[in-house]
Order: sequence, then C-alpha cells, then structure tokens
Amino acid sequence: MRDWFVLSRVSAGFIAVLVGYTSSAVIVFQAAASAGASEQQIGSWLWALGIGMGATSIGFSWYHKKPILTAWSTPGAALLVTSLSGLSVHQAIGAFLFSSLLITLVGLSGLMDKLIRWIPQSVASAMLAGVLLQFSLQLFQSLESQLVLVSSMVACYLIGKLYAPRYVMLVTLLVGITTAFYLGLLELSSVTLELAMPVWISPTFSWQAILGVGLPLFVVTMASQNMPGIAALHGNGYRPAISPLISWTGVAGMLLAPFGGFAFNLAAITAAICMGKEADEDPTKRYYASIWAGVFYLLVGLLGATVVSLFAAFPQELVVAIAGLALISTIANSLSTALACTKGREAAAITFLVTASSVNLFGIASAFWGLSLGLIVHYLFSRNEATRIVKETREASNKA
Repeated sequence: MRDWFVLSRVSAGFIAVLVGYTSSAVIVFQAAASAGASEQQIGSWLWALGIGMGATSIGFSWYHKKPILTAWSTPGAALLVTSLSGLSVHQAIGAFLFSSLLITLVGLSGLMDKLIRWIPQSVASAMLAGVLLQFSLQLFQSLESQLVLVSSMVACYLIGKLYAPRYVMLVTLLVGITTAFYLGLLELSSVTLELAMPVWISPTFSWQAILGVGLPLFVVTMASQNMPGIAALHGNGYRPAISPLISWTGVAGMLLAPFGGFAFNLAAITAAICMGKEADEDPTKRYYASIWAGVFYLLVGLLGATVVSLFAAFPQELVVAIAGLALISTIANSLSTALACTKGREAAAITFLVTASSVNLFGIASAFWGLSLGLIVHYLFSRNEATRIVKETREASNKA
C-alpha cells in the first residue's frame, strides 16, 4: 500500500489530468454542440471519455507495469467541431463507431509493430520534442500576462529541483494555486456540483458521415495522436507491444461510442508528465503515476461538468506554467537522444523543426508531417551513405 500513496506519483497523475482537461475540454463541448447534442448528451460524452481513458490507462499500466496513458483525440475533437455541422448526433455516433472499428483492425493486424521498426529512435525522439516544445515556450510567454504568478512558480520549481525534486511539481502547483488565489485569479463562483449520467445514442450509418467524419477521424487519431504517443513511450525507454494497445483503444471506442466516446488513443503530452523523474526517480515505478491519472480520469468522468468547471476556474497561465515546467526534463532528454548520433542529426533536426512549427496540412497535425519528412531524409541519407561505402570498397579492391 505504501507504493500507492507516494505524493510525487499522485501529483504527476493529477497534473496530467489537469493539463489534459483544461487544454481541450472546451473543444469537446464545441464538438458535441456542433452535432446538436443536448446538455444531458454532452454530459454523457464527458462521462464516456473519462471512463474510457481511466479504464484503459489503469489496465494498460497495471498489466505492462509501464506508464501508459491514454487520452481523447484532441485534433479529432477539433476536426469534429467543423465537420459535424449538418449531421445529426446519431450520424456522428455511427462515424465514431466506424473510426474505432478501423483503429481496432489496424491493431489486430499487427501493422503498428511493423511500422515502428522502421522509425529510428532519433527521429521518434525529435518528433516528441517538437510536440512538447510549445508547452514550455508558452510557459515563458505567459510571463507577459501574469508575471507574478508564473515567476513564482518558476522560482519554486528551480528551488524544488535542488532541495526536493521528488515533490517539486506538487509544491509548484500548490504555490501556483495559492498565488492565483491571493491575486484574485480563481473563478470559483463558476464551479457547480453535477454528476454526469450515461445517455445511449443509437447510431445511424450514412456514407456522408463515414467519409466526411469517420475516415478523417481515424487518420487524424492515428497520425497526430498515436504516433506521438508511441514516440513518448520509446523516448523514455518503454517498449510494450504496441499493436495490442492500439486494438484495445479501438475496442474502448466501439464500446463507448454510443455514449459519446468519439476516439481514444495513446497519450503523448500528458503521458510524458507521468514518465519524467518528477513522477518517480525509479523508471520501473512510474507506472503508478499513470494509474493515478487513470483514477482521476474516472472521477472526472463520473463528476462530469463539475470537474470541468473546477479546472476552468484556474487561470490559463497557471495551467500553461505547470504543464511547461513538468515537461522540461522530457524535452531535454528527447533532444539529447535525437541529436546524440551525428549521422542522423539532419533528419532529427528536420523532424523537430517541422513538428514544432505546428503546420497543419489537409487537417493533419504537424507531428505526422515532421515524422514523414524526417523518415524520408533519414533513409535518403542512409541510402546515400551505403552507396558511398560500397563505391569506396570497390575502388579499394580494384586498387588492390
């Protein structure tokens, strides 16, 4: 029991959920509203997402003894905001089921494990660093709007890293909340107590919804969410079998889609919080942090709008600061791995820069494009190097 109630693990799990919900819960509300969902149905969406993320995070982490965290597809939710207009909520559910079915089939086929063997560690780490970079940049940008709040959190983090690294994130969060309270930045009047209840929504299948929503949702979730999630695991030295994880996220989606669970995937940004030294000095014990995150996900799902309103009471700068500080170590480690080998440095640098640029082409986020271009450069350079070595060997043998 003593292993469970370690403050650093509990705080890492809480911060991961805090960052996940405050950064994109509003987008989920907008997506549900675009489909014409009622207030009860929107509450059901939050219930389904919380239950799905909680159950899969706890199950994966406990079974594999690795910090495996799942999340909803944030780019997928953003896609839904614009693509669900004109469709009924029943057609939306049909599209969710179709997308989750495709994710399940990809996992069962074993295709993900085969693809991963083609991705060098340097390129994967560079993509992860590019995904996470914006959060730490926003940390220092937020100094402009809330100098006292953010600077107090940065100072607490630096001092805590020196004297109490195991509890640095928890103490920094408490300092941030206390400072925000004294500055009058907490909007606690907006917090309401309300439980979410599941509402069954019967699916309707239409080719317009499947092609216009289901297929793009599948592509975005796989390319923009699962690939960075895999990179986060590998970049921190965790290598579970990926295909079963992908298939189970698809199964969770199929089970919870009728209640509003539109897509589940491996997490990257929030997972990185549970994979850092701040969660636990011992890498083999960090899975407790993701289990705690799963517990908090379950609570958020059950409490629904109550927890979302609580998170919304925090000033945006507090959330940005705690996320940016929690990810500094992961970014540093990822860049170190990405640039360690001189031969793959160009490909890693290109991957990092394209991913960090946040370019969005054809509705697919920059992580996919950074990975794709990085792989092209990596294999072009590798082929050129192999050709050069063969040529020099032949010339040497001819001279001999």
